[in-house]
Amino acid sequence: MVTNPPFSLFREYVAQLVKYDKKFLIVAHQNCITYKEVFSLIKDKKLWLGYGFKGGAGHFINYHYEDYATASDHREGMIRVSGVTWVTNLTHKKRNEILETIASFAKTPEKYPKYDNYDAINVDKTIEIPLDYDGIMGVPITFLDKHNPKQFEIVALGIVGSVDFTCNKKMEVLDKFGNSTGKFTFNAKGTLYRKFDPSTDKTPAFKDCESGELYSSIYARILIRKIAEVETLRKAEQEKMQT
Repeated sequence: MVTNPPFSLFREYVAQLVKYDKKFLIVAHQNCITYKEVFSLIKDKKLWLGYGFKGGAGHFINYHYEDYATASDHREGMIRVSGVTWVTNLTHKKRNEILETIASFAKTPEKYPKYDNYDAINVDKTIEIPLDYDGIMGVPITFLDKHNPKQFEIVALGIVGSVDFTCNKKMEVLDKFGNSTGKFTFNAKGTLYRKFDPSTDKTPAFKDCESGELYSSIYARILIRKIAEVETLRKAEQEKMQT
């Protein structure tokens, strides 16, 4: 199946494809990664991202929507859709590529703060994943573009319902300017959070009702862990090249 299903029916459509064991390559919105049903398939290696749509934008021809084309610089009948990706269960070359970075946890541990409610470090960019760290890391959902299942294990999605958070603090919700709202939540709405850092964070999102400490909420993170076997293979290859 190669198609562009209605995004509103994406969960149901994927579930049907998996149920009947179909091979597929379909267009999806990038946020589908955070759907509980879809993420469980990703974690179980039944579904992954395809290759294409540079910059997360797709261009489609549809002559029934000429009004869209006139509002853009594209030729007649062409529609630009942002935030899309390929979702598939077909193997492709990129899925077997080893991610190489020069980032180091040992050299710059301050760059990787730990979450307050889960035993993992936060990584803001895929290129900043430290390959010398063996614990769990929270990485952006865009990491899946470069995920090699032989290099990293997907542990969970960093939202409520996917992980068991290690604390349940009562927090006051702050507005976009960091001011009190009088609204409260437990465990920061079920997301990963860490202590507010004024040197890197614009404004805090929550305040601990008991201690008064400020916290930043982290946008959806995929929790991953390095697979030791890949590191062993890499070192063996390097030694072989040196000899």
